[in-house]
Amino acid sequence: MSSVQLAPAPLHRRRLGRVQLPKVTMAHGGGGKAMRDLIDDVFVSAFDNDLLSTGEDQARFHLRDLAAYGDRLAMTTDSYVIHPLRFPGGDIGKLAVCGTINDLAVGGAKPLYLSCAVIIEEGFEVETLREIAQSMARTALAAGVSIVTGDTKVVNRGACDKLFINTTGIGVIREGLELGAGNVRPGDAILVNGLMGDHGAAILCARGDMALSTPIESDCAALHGLIDTLLTAAPGTRFLRDATRGGLATVLNEVADASQIGILIDENLVPLRAEVKGFCEILGLDPLYLANEGKIVCAVPPEQAPAALAAMRGHVHGRESAIIGHATNERPGRVVMQTVLGGRRIVDMLVGEQLPRIC
Repeated sequence: MSSVQLAPAPLHRRRLGRVQLPKVTMAHGGGGKAMRDLIDDVFVSAFDNDLLSTGEDQARFHLRDLAAYGDRLAMTTDSYVIHPLRFPGGDIGKLAVCGTINDLAVGGAKPLYLSCAVIIEEGFEVETLREIAQSMARTALAAGVSIVTGDTKVVNRGACDKLFINTTGIGVIREGLELGAGNVRPGDAILVNGLMGDHGAAILCARGDMALSTPIESDCAALHGLIDTLLTAAPGTRFLRDATRGGLATVLNEVADASQIGILIDENLVPLRAEVKGFCEILGLDPLYLANEGKIVCAVPPEQAPAALAAMRGHVHGRESAIIGHATNERPGRVVMQTVLGGRRIVDMLVGEQLPRIC
């Protein structure tokens, strides 16, 4: 972000308001002083940057600065309604920033700017809201992105569950990079960057549904640095996607369908935490469908797979990376798994849901 010129700072920075009440009221969404004080106190003070401090209804960018990163803009949006709001390894604020950054990065974009829109239930604790905003600010700062605009709405008690967050992201795609689910070819290696299913397991534990002696933390993380490392080592990478809702199985099915190739994976090669395997067996869940918030699935030409794997394992978010299978001419549109028992089974798209409200 250091080379991007933000909009000129206002000549006189206004004094920010302060919230006087411990809980959010309907007045905080009414458009008057109470709402302005809430926005100033909770969001503007946390997200502080020159684009935001102008107080305009939109963030304004210099196109010449954006063009320095590539020739195409990427834009994505996502809403976060997770329950509970805090979980081992993160909270809804960190999740909202990381999730949108990752949705940009898997398209080959350099994430630059985020918006933040919140829907708050009347009676929500202001201090909790402030902590979540500060979590978003810390995560964005560490990732090198700026939260530059937003919106606040307050709804009556019962109209939403405490807090919903929407984030929209803008990034720039470097020239010559074309990633897509329809690009995968037979023989391409399929890689993941680590242990699968940790986020879904962490949410299950946070709800008190499982009493584990060793709590599992969510893998929630911004992955654009890892992706840059991968693309440098394996510039022929054909496809990237973060395996969130629906997990690994859903992503692989989307690729197989889009490229009309088959995908064969080896159950022995899919990295899983022993605790995740254990409670999936107890509850009858399939770990291939568990959600992740810090895992990507990659398709790489076979000759570049060793370099891709080494590069990913050298990054903090890829220590447990593995090649789990390959694309094939057999069974176009299908995903097949070689099981630990020596047989093969079809891995279908997720039908219904295993865990509700995981992001």
